[in-house]
Amino acid sequence: MPSSSSSDMDNIPSTPGKFKMDKSHYRRWHHIPLAKLTFYTFVFLGLILVFFFKSPSSTSSSSSSSSYPSSLSSSDLSRRSLKTNSWGGPAWEKRVRSSARIRSRNGISVLVTGAAGFVGTHVSMALKRRGDGVLGLDNFNDYYDPSLKRARQSLLERTGIYIVEGDINDDVLLKKLFEIIPFTHVMHLAAQAGVRYAMENPSSYVHSNIAGFVNLLEICKNANPQPAIVWASSSSVYGLNTKVPFSEKDRTDQPASLYAATKKAGEEIAHTYNHIYGLSLTGLRFFTVYGPWGRPDMAYFFFTRDILKGKPIPIFEAANHGTVARDFTYIDDIVKGCLGALDTAEKSTGSGGKKRGPAQLRVFNLGNTSPVPVSDLVGILERLLKVKAKRMVMKLPRNGDVQFTHANISFARREFGYKPTTDLQTGLKKFVRWYVSYYGSGKKSDQ
Repeated sequence: MPSSSSSDMDNIPSTPGKFKMDKSHYRRWHHIPLAKLTFYTFVFLGLILVFFFKSPSSTSSSSSSSSYPSSLSSSDLSRRSLKTNSWGGPAWEKRVRSSARIRSRNGISVLVTGAAGFVGTHVSMALKRRGDGVLGLDNFNDYYDPSLKRARQSLLERTGIYIVEGDINDDVLLKKLFEIIPFTHVMHLAAQAGVRYAMENPSSYVHSNIAGFVNLLEICKNANPQPAIVWASSSSVYGLNTKVPFSEKDRTDQPASLYAATKKAGEEIAHTYNHIYGLSLTGLRFFTVYGPWGRPDMAYFFFTRDILKGKPIPIFEAANHGTVARDFTYIDDIVKGCLGALDTAEKSTGSGGKKRGPAQLRVFNLGNTSPVPVSDLVGILERLLKVKAKRMVMKLPRNGDVQFTHANISFARREFGYKPTTDLQTGLKKFVRWYVSYYGSGKKSDQ
């Protein structure tokens, strides 16, 4: 279990023919006794219900994809009822209104989905600090250790941010939230994250990243006023693209993983809702986000844990001993990009589900522009932790991971002054300081 430490607060960031029927079969079916027919009908309906309740729940973690396999044990994300969490009533509505209250002259009111996730927590804190109204939404699923999400929730609550526990597929809950608060903006970060987990539980990605996104857009299109929406896409959409650095104008029709395919699908769905309903939509392609309060399934996180425990860590290399590199982007820089996108998002042009005029549609890369070999990442961690890593050099498996990522950020720089300032050495130093404060030596945690 994590240690409780007052230094947690010190680590808060500053800042998509006809057929012919065989009548003999018909006659045999027609003459089945009524009792048997009834029995078969109930069996069929039962199988449908079993399938329905086994479909996975959505997740509220950050949408940045993992570069390496998680050494976490993957739990079965069995579906929970979308309405199992209690909400409603005067006291609940009072908490919602208080959290979403704007406290600055030019502030905005933002619904942050996935607020207990890595990026969601940091963005929510930054918005609250500058006086914006912030309401969180998260379902606290168990893709990774829910206790870390609960700790983030406690951090947010101490600053006056309330997280409603619920699912983005729950349209009744979403409608209620928009009835209570006329949100000016939505920061949509809820998603099923992770490249490799898609091979174990593919339907969870469809449920959350596609169905959940569509459900949110349906609610937003009918809201009055319609909010402007900023949402998390992913650098994974570049897939098998070999042109570097990756630019927003490059092709993104060759996804290398189901996760990437659902994020690409989200971008196309965003285009549709912008075109038909006048929703203002901005997609953000995150590049390997890291930092304090991060995701345990990300390589830098579980590398730190395993190095401290003396466990071997996998260092992947591409064909012909090629280097695997990532454009690691520190969380504070990502937050600046998110706020810049929110601040430059134009109003939606629709009303009551009807488009009144052309609406803004954008997509931006948010990266660090400096790809670093994963072996160098390990070297930095060794120096910071003062422990030698037990490296296992392995071939990069064909499971959705790509050899490298590299962001061209000129568009974001031009539109809202996005300029990352944290190098990997500095960012990892801050992460390790938080990790040791939260987990102690790291040897006690299995997360």
